[in-house]
Amino acid sequence: MSDISNALGGVGLLRASLARTGRWAASLGFVAGIVSDILNPLAPFAAYIAMVAAVAAAIIASAIVFRLVLAARAMPALVFATTTAAIAGGIFALQQNRSADNGVIASLIPAVAELQQSMGIVAARVEKIEQTVTETQKTVAETQQTVTETQQTVTETQTAVEGVKQSTDQIATKQDAQTEQIGEVRQSTDEIAAKQDAQAKQVAELQKSTEQIAVSVDAIAKGFAALAAQGSTIAEPKRPDEFYHNARVQELGGDMVNARRSYLAFANFDVDAIDPYQRFATLLRVQDGRAGAREVFGELAGRGKSPAVKLVHALQFDDAQRIERLNAFIAANPAYAPGYYFLSKEHSLDRLGTQSLADKRAEGEALQTFLGYEKDGGLVRFFVDHAELAVWLDDSRRRLAALGNALDPASFAPTLIPTRSNEGWIISVSLPEAATAISWRMGNDGSYVDTGLMASIDQRTGKPMPNPSFQIPTVNEPTVISIRYVDPRGNLAGPFDLPFDPTGALQQANKQILDQFWTSWVAFDASGNTGLVYYTHILSYRCAVKEVRYSLNGASLDKTLDMPPCNEKDPYALPDGVLPYFKVTKDVTSMAVQVTYVDGTQSPVREFLRQ
Repeated sequence: MSDISNALGGVGLLRASLARTGRWAASLGFVAGIVSDILNPLAPFAAYIAMVAAVAAAIIASAIVFRLVLAARAMPALVFATTTAAIAGGIFALQQNRSADNGVIASLIPAVAELQQSMGIVAARVEKIEQTVTETQKTVAETQQTVTETQQTVTETQTAVEGVKQSTDQIATKQDAQTEQIGEVRQSTDEIAAKQDAQAKQVAELQKSTEQIAVSVDAIAKGFAALAAQGSTIAEPKRPDEFYHNARVQELGGDMVNARRSYLAFANFDVDAIDPYQRFATLLRVQDGRAGAREVFGELAGRGKSPAVKLVHALQFDDAQRIERLNAFIAANPAYAPGYYFLSKEHSLDRLGTQSLADKRAEGEALQTFLGYEKDGGLVRFFVDHAELAVWLDDSRRRLAALGNALDPASFAPTLIPTRSNEGWIISVSLPEAATAISWRMGNDGSYVDTGLMASIDQRTGKPMPNPSFQIPTVNEPTVISIRYVDPRGNLAGPFDLPFDPTGALQQANKQILDQFWTSWVAFDASGNTGLVYYTHILSYRCAVKEVRYSLNGASLDKTLDMPPCNEKDPYALPDGVLPYFKVTKDVTSMAVQVTYVDGTQSPVREFLRQ
């Protein structure tokens, strides 16, 4: 009767526990089953949960049977463990029957399958999940070992029961740890999925940029040339050559609004070609002025990397600032050939109206540098329209030929024309171009002295003409005279250090006078002095003369004139006792004279007739 009562009591207690615990136990077990089914691609969590729950139920049932714990207190835990084991086991059985590696729910709901695919990718890339699975398997093995030991010791002592309780606590702790690990896995999955989305966006942007930037100028040029024969615009342009083609057609047709849009679309590809941007800048200057073009290209240069855009941007500034920016660009990009062409234009006659020699030299040097890149097709890579390159080359060759010998350094140096006087030297300066001021200095030290201005106006400059002459004192040793001048555009030319040899200069000046005024060498019966032949002119400029030979009445040059030595301190004065004439008889009707100069040259034989 007691057994029946106990049985009835046990059944009542079970019903009460089911009524009190069954609902939330079933709910929690169902949730755990769903989660394990979704996480099935990572590991068979349903099997693990069913096994752990079954072991826990066996332990609790053993404790109740052997009265190690009160049935009233342990019954809810037994119901929860049994329910969880049943639900998890049922889900695992369904997975096996349907061969659903991704879980039963995934086979019914596509969205869950997509979630599992993402989690599967993450699992393949996240080493931490693999570590979690390994630890879970280890935990199951430890749990199985603990259960075996517990069953062997339950019937022996209370100590074994306490060991079972401790093992149960350890299992619960490990289950909590596993739950935390699963949460971390979910968090890692979300983070990596977010990173994958960001990477996908970056890849898409990179592909778009690659399609725009990686197009070579050569390919664009070929495409543009092919489209040029078509004539009409492209309905839906996508490539840079198509946008440039449309811009040219629209510009020629007067559709400046759409031409501007097409040029901007071309610029977005950041192509490193000079001619499209140069044409675009011209259109902008017509529409918005230089300031508007400068603003547009300033924005393009700020966001792009193309040197062509930066070069055209520099050209939108005014005068001195434009040249400064152009020189800065060339300094930063010394191998960028179009820069030298634009630099040559800055110094050209068309741009300046009046060129100095310095401008001609700068223009010529820039043109030579630009044309030097033509070898082996080195200029083609800078142009989309090769016809435009041909225009540049023709213009460069024409202007370089027009410069003539302007690149010869000798053309830039002034020359000195020294003239000896009794007080010193008069130095006349011959310049290679017009000047507005001239200054000089003797030697390598001291200040420059301005020659001053003349009253006359130089028609070449429209300003007073600088005095081309100045005086220096008598010098006996070779020295240097430094000359500098201001060219028509206001730039200082020089200084030019010119050697000055007073002895050589005196000889050269005397020789020039003797050659130029040779008719004055000899005079018969001058000033009524009959029977005398005067050679005062030769004596006065004797510093250039080595020897004078003569003959009378056509005979050979068998006589020589007596010549005193040259006195450089007073070169034109005759020494005391020297007579500038000699006597001849009445039968002398002519005299032949030849001068040998100190430099070794000889004059022609000059004949003088007696009147």
